[in-house]
Amino acid sequence: MAVSSLALDFSQPLPQVETESWYGLQTRPRHEKIVTQRLEERGVTTFLPLVSEVHRWSDRKKTVQVPLFGCYVFAKFKPTRTDRLRVLRVDGVFGLVGSQGEGTPIPDEQISAVRSLVETQLPWSTHPFLKIGQRVRIRSGVLDGMEGILVSRNGDRSLVISVDAIQRSLAVRVEGYEVEPA
Repeated sequence: MAVSSLALDFSQPLPQVETESWYGLQTRPRHEKIVTQRLEERGVTTFLPLVSEVHRWSDRKKTVQVPLFGCYVFAKFKPTRTDRLRVLRVDGVFGLVGSQGEGTPIPDEQISAVRSLVETQLPWSTHPFLKIGQRVRIRSGVLDGMEGILVSRNGDRSLVISVDAIQRSLAVRVEGYEVEPA
């Protein structure tokens, strides 16, 4: 009866398993929806936050869905050369948002926060991007667990949800919500 030996080489590092992350993509103006469609056809998970606006013409008015962040689409993919090229080769995509064209991963929490705000019926407004201020977390109500920067504007308390990579933010009033430092 022969016994085989198995030699393991522990001197070599294990290969890193790359996980999918969200990235911001800069698009041609007014191409956000078609870029999203083309990416989904290629099997890429996308997020395009849309908001309703009433557009008025001389003879009619119509409610239309427009991108919340003009010229930006979010895509979730592995940061491999193959996946990056699959996304960048989509007609209408200018590039990845981030330094040196590599793209900066966007935390899932920031995408979830934007998704939650768009889906709720709470009044919100766009807000200038802020990097300073105290980071806080809401501890009650429908926004429980959401994190952002607490600011005061004209005496009302607002929570600013920021997507760092594209330097865009949304503000929602948090009067009546329990807020704690994050």
